[in-house]
Amino acid sequence: MTSTTTPQQAVSVPATPFDYRLVPGTTALVVIDMQRDFIEPGGFGASLGNDVSLLVPAIAPIAALLAAWRARGWPVVHTREAHKADLSDCPPAKRLRGEPTLRIGDPGPMGRLLISGEPGTEIIAALAPQAGEIVLDKPGKGMFWATGLHERLQSLGVSHLVFTGVTTEVCVQTSMREANDRGYDCLLVEDGTESYFPAYKAAVLEMIAAQGAIVGWHAPSAAVLAALPEP
Repeated sequence: MTSTTTPQQAVSVPATPFDYRLVPGTTALVVIDMQRDFIEPGGFGASLGNDVSLLVPAIAPIAALLAAWRARGWPVVHTREAHKADLSDCPPAKRLRGEPTLRIGDPGPMGRLLISGEPGTEIIAALAPQAGEIVLDKPGKGMFWATGLHERLQSLGVSHLVFTGVTTEVCVQTSMREANDRGYDCLLVEDGTESYFPAYKAAVLEMIAAQGAIVGWHAPSAAVLAALPEP
């Protein structure tokens, strides 16, 4: 995938704790784990006893951002938490923890839970990737572990990342912290991320922006969209 635009002058997005400088052409939109196993009934999220309907409000804001990025030819990254069929990349400590009704790799209504290639690991239809967009399966919570993503982003000249997806306090926060350590300027879209536990989402927003954006910034999708230059 290559961007069809060259870097332009940065634009300011009203954000917390202060304006975020978004660089057109070198800012990728990241969509974390908007897959059926987390969003729809019968998947892995539901097997943990969660109310999956709490994640639905993030879908429309993410769709609007996807449309905006695609119209401008900017990089887009989709991730899926998924493991190999033989579970060789799934540590027992991850698979055996807790008391879910189903565990990773067990058969469920949408195939084996969190296994690459199964129906449940697919990204929901409303946010389906398009040709040329990066789509990667990650065996961990963070998007950089064992994926080669950093090298791919560097080859595209990406320096800024706008984060969306689920869940806020687990895979989204982990990926954003990993990105911050690698030198990316990161913005989390407030209404483009959700958690099964709203209080956890609120805590993440507070933490990442503390101490002068120690991990990054956050802003509503409307602020991001309004700041973008015309396609």
